[in-house]
Amino acid sequence: MITLKTDDEIELLRNANLLVAATLAEIAKIIRPGVTTLQIDALAEEFIRDHGAIPTFKGFPNPYGNSFPGSVCTSVNDVVVHGIPSSTELRDGDIVSVDCGTKLEGFCGDSCYTFCVGEVSESVRQLLKVTKESLYKGIEQAVPGHRIGDIGSAVQTHVESYGYGVVREMVGHGIGREMHEEPYVPNYGKRGSGKMLKNGMCIAIEPMITMGSYEIALMPDRWSCVTQDHQPAAHFEHTIAIHHGKPDILSSFEEVEIIEKQQH
Repeated sequence: MITLKTDDEIELLRNANLLVAATLAEIAKIIRPGVTTLQIDALAEEFIRDHGAIPTFKGFPNPYGNSFPGSVCTSVNDVVVHGIPSSTELRDGDIVSVDCGTKLEGFCGDSCYTFCVGEVSESVRQLLKVTKESLYKGIEQAVPGHRIGDIGSAVQTHVESYGYGVVREMVGHGIGREMHEEPYVPNYGKRGSGKMLKNGMCIAIEPMITMGSYEIALMPDRWSCVTQDHQPAAHFEHTIAIHHGKPDILSSFEEVEIIEKQQH
């Protein structure tokens, strides 16, 4: 069942998502070679809790009976999603997707950003650029009267024109009081197919795009999903509300992008 949100609920969702945005900006400040993903995780958890929220990922169960040990997912290079924070140091030329979730005043925030570590190859930079572009192309389709398939089709058409792959097993989702609500929002699909979009729907759109084949595999930790060909993958996510006839982005990359420009 899809629950449509009131204006007041959308503002509560916005607050939770702006906290995610602020957390990602704090992380952007420390991304460099030599930093561990455990350090990123510790910073994120402290920042989220200091702002009166809880990290929704921590302790989140999977179908195998394993609880996620971190407060954020840190997925490095060929890890597409759900990378577990570890003591391994990031290296020059790596990329790391940091997926972050909060619960604030009963509502959830969810957003992801893929960061460059030091000097990253031009081909990987293009993968990140095109993946981020595809997120906004998907968001543009999120208007009343369109359908879920219009979002996925826009993402898929854009990234496949560059020869990239669209992960099939992992999709975006509705969001509200729970982190994962209906409807599911694939990053592929046919225009005009799927559930109708309406004012009050709140969804997380999150392209997970691979440089090579879209086929993925689950690692023995039962969380981390990697590309089968071990080529890099990028992941960008915004939470949006369909509000007053248009998409209203509740999360934000603005501060992260300012910090990135200052670092380069």
